[in-house]
Amino acid sequence: MVFHGGMKALYVREITEAERRELEQGLRSSSAFRVRRCQILLMSADEGLKAREIGERLRCSDQCVRDAIWAFETEGLNSLQEKSRARHSQQATFDQAGRDWLQSVIRQTPRAFGYETSLWTLDKLAALAQQAGYSKSVVRAETVGRALAREGINWQRAKQRINSPDERYAGKKSDAIG
Repeated sequence: MVFHGGMKALYVREITEAERRELEQGLRSSSAFRVRRCQILLMSADEGLKAREIGERLRCSDQCVRDAIWAFETEGLNSLQEKSRARHSQQATFDQAGRDWLQSVIRQTPRAFGYETSLWTLDKLAALAQQAGYSKSVVRAETVGRALAREGINWQRAKQRINSPDERYAGKKSDAIG
């Protein structure tokens, strides 16, 4: 890797003949990522262009160019493969105790937790999980849904719990149902 001048212009290191063949072959790849990386590296190696100049020609940011050059410096030809941007470690938001807690909560009315509704939503469960200390921050509704799914609970829609302050509600309800 070569640096020039005050702002330290970044150029690709001298490439070997085998690397050059691979880069030239990569120009014909069906992967846009691979083609772009090959273009960047060859322009830097062959034409000695600065990151800004390459970015202008390829209509990408100069940071994209610098990233490609740095990746080639550290990974060689492996830098031509697009990497997964997903987390590589297990990031379960709810441990078993949290999932058990969610199971017990969804079987109760939201009114028992201070909500003025008898309808549970995943958003309400997410906020409650944070308040109760089962997650460090408010998680997305989808995260709560996945935690429930791990416990075999298929959450397709909000569950309605109808409760009435009428003392004879249970009798009226059973009479209405039959």
